[in-house]
Amino acid sequence: MLGLMQDWPLLCHKILDHAATYHPKRSIVSRSVEGPIVATNYRDVRSRALRLAKRLDKDGIKLGDRVGTLAWNTWRHLEAWYGIMGVGAIYHTLNPRLFPEQIAEIVNHAEDRVMMTDLTFMPLLEKLAGKLPTIERYVVLTDAAHMPATKLKNAVPYEEWIGEVDDDFRWASFDENTAAGMCYTSGTTGGPKGVLYSHRSNVLHSMIAALPDAMGLSSRDVIMPVVPMFHANCWGIALTAPMTGAALVMPGAKLDGPSVYELLNEHKVSITAAVPTVWLMLLQHLEANKGELPYLERVIIGGSACPRAMIKAFQDSYDVQVIHAWGMTEMSPLGSLGSIKPEYAHLTGEAQLDIQVKQGHPPFGVEMKITDDAGREQPWDGKTFGRLKVRGPAIASSYFKGEGGQILDEHGFFDTGDVATLDEHGYMHITDRSKDVIKSGGEWISSIELENLAVGHPDVAEAAVIGVRHPKWDERPLLIIVPKKDRRIAKDDLLKFMEGKIAKWWMPDDVVFVNEIPHTATGKIQKITLREQFRDYRLPTAAE
Repeated sequence: MLGLMQDWPLLCHKILDHAATYHPKRSIVSRSVEGPIVATNYRDVRSRALRLAKRLDKDGIKLGDRVGTLAWNTWRHLEAWYGIMGVGAIYHTLNPRLFPEQIAEIVNHAEDRVMMTDLTFMPLLEKLAGKLPTIERYVVLTDAAHMPATKLKNAVPYEEWIGEVDDDFRWASFDENTAAGMCYTSGTTGGPKGVLYSHRSNVLHSMIAALPDAMGLSSRDVIMPVVPMFHANCWGIALTAPMTGAALVMPGAKLDGPSVYELLNEHKVSITAAVPTVWLMLLQHLEANKGELPYLERVIIGGSACPRAMIKAFQDSYDVQVIHAWGMTEMSPLGSLGSIKPEYAHLTGEAQLDIQVKQGHPPFGVEMKITDDAGREQPWDGKTFGRLKVRGPAIASSYFKGEGGQILDEHGFFDTGDVATLDEHGYMHITDRSKDVIKSGGEWISSIELENLAVGHPDVAEAAVIGVRHPKWDERPLLIIVPKKDRRIAKDDLLKFMEGKIAKWWMPDDVVFVNEIPHTATGKIQKITLREQFRDYRLPTAAE
């Protein structure tokens, strides 16, 4: 017997309908690429998204077609997502931080028909245009007054393009499992692969993200997604914010400390989200200028492990709650968030930080397990490492066009490529990527834990740890340090700072100081480059 409920498909454009109907004047503020701050609201964004959908339909874009976006977080990019989805097409976010050759490869693999781009990226596209045969038109997210001369195929300014139609358009109707968006992985495990989100998975993920133990968003919040819309589905915020009626502040292209600080305070942002490198710049700005964060209540930090010192700085110096999060492009992307369960509510100070440095516990809709290399499940004791595997309704079942083959195990779990522990209360702690864990004498050493410990030193700006070949132990850890500006650190002082905080056999065998550490297009430390750079490095302990 089936239930007698209405058949109401979970379609993403219904989220914007809800926001425009019940939160019509809730503000959406953007730092435009042209410079000025632009203010709009959900009602007007819906109207313009309808015009965009009508314009795409007029241009022959149909169900299942891919529309590329190469753009910053602004109101126009938000309109583009909903207009594209509303006509049944698929938004395909492109990461401009990738190498140009990778961008061309991804556009061609996705077979994008239209490219919507900010002014910033026109020079890049002009160089690549001859290598992008599937692109029929370039829509530049600006108006005629700011539109530069260009040889891009059928290039038009966005405002004039959607200005040729009105908003008298009905969203397309289709099955909720229809593809809605696509984002390619950063290529940390081979070449980039396309993750194809459905309307159903996007809506469910947005509901999951809004839960109190997740982002905890409400219509009373003002959220600023510093995480770009081209990075892992914008952590779902472009959908979760209108679903809850939260006001939006879109930072555009300026993600430096002073620019982020200005928007946080000027627009009374209550919650924001980004990778640790962004918050490092903000904290340095605050420290240098004796700044305050009177309106900010919560900061979501993910993308890579959040250093203990960063959590402590936000909470102790600025009274801002840190929510340490983890996820993947393949997970839409949220997998766990570090809210405090009742079992740990009594903890304070360093004991509480011990829990917060973990990546948190999964919300409803995400199931986790850890296994050994043979697939045997490992105990949830908070100590035993294992391969982290996940499943759920917003987690990929395969990659676009079948790339990578079968990616699920016999029980439907996806291997994340991370090594983690799980404790008795379900808190997950990433100890490494499976390819980055240091295997010393048959035991595993977590490079992430060493990095986070080193960053706690007051003179350290950034740290990376890699395994270097050792004749006796197979691998031993090498600590690579970027000192803070105008600071000098002695190797022995740094190692002394780490003593007693980790097992003796985890201590790095050597420390080197560099001016910068290479990062991937998504801001993660590029371990593969460091391993190549220090391939022939001889540890002082190698002769022992």
